[in-house]
Amino acid sequence: MIQTLFGGPEETKPSFFDRMKEAVSRTRENLASRIEDVVSIGKEIDRATLDDLEATLIGADLGTTTTHEVLEKLRDKADRKQIKDVDELKRLLKDELLAIMTSAASRPATPVDGMPEVILVVGVNGTGKTTTIGKLANVFRAQGKTVLLCAADTFRAAAIEQLEIWGQRTGTEVIKTKAGGDPSAVLFEALQKAVSRKTDYVVVDTAGRLHTKQNLMQELEKMRRTSQRLVPGAPHETLLVMDATTGQNGLQQARQFTQSAGVTGIVLTKLDGTAKGGVVVAISRELGLPVRFVGVGEKAGDLLPFDAKEFVDSLFA
Repeated sequence: MIQTLFGGPEETKPSFFDRMKEAVSRTRENLASRIEDVVSIGKEIDRATLDDLEATLIGADLGTTTTHEVLEKLRDKADRKQIKDVDELKRLLKDELLAIMTSAASRPATPVDGMPEVILVVGVNGTGKTTTIGKLANVFRAQGKTVLLCAADTFRAAAIEQLEIWGQRTGTEVIKTKAGGDPSAVLFEALQKAVSRKTDYVVVDTAGRLHTKQNLMQELEKMRRTSQRLVPGAPHETLLVMDATTGQNGLQQARQFTQSAGVTGIVLTKLDGTAKGGVVVAISRELGLPVRFVGVGEKAGDLLPFDAKEFVDSLFA
């Protein structure tokens, strides 16, 4: 089951925290400096202080809803004189952010009975969807798993070509058809091969945009039905790829996908390219979905299995 990949011992590599810390360095510097500005040495931490902190958290892209929720809990503690200094404030902030993310991460994954595990990858064009699929193949193959990639974004010839390049980089076979072909037909072929070969994973690229949102969602639903015909319980995961640099603007697109496409988790790309990494918390709070992986660079190995505690710790390290 894919959930085991997110919490197993293989993920806790010595360099993981350092890589996450580097990825959120711009967010951390932004957040830390502003907190220090708001809470000067010796200043009492009261409601007025926390009011000043509100703009800082929103600036880190936690979002208005999440920021208000977090600060309301801290105001209660401030009223009771339970926040002694800036270090205590940071600790309490970490606790609140982690609680939000842990709640979303507790969503159970779909049980996998037999092989293969089918993962649909969805998202609008330009978020790094096809690149993420190539990196996912690299993650799974590094764990000794067998993988097939399915080029079902047949509406863009460039997407098929890009996935083939990633297949070559990672040594992963890509099942494809010609541009403009039937996405469900190529998925059917990929699943047939995966079942016969007892492949561990089939990772499926899907269209990021059709002529209308309705057409896109109908196509995704057709692919879901196709996968269920060949593999009971499939798709086991539907991962939505989001671009961290779009911040709150990307949340509206994400809501549409989560409502219509049965999204079970998020892959957040380009985390290293933004000072607003707090959007990770906003995603967890407002979409109620776990972040599964984060992209922290362009290389095949630059996709990190997400750990909420490591992420929150790195924001305040």
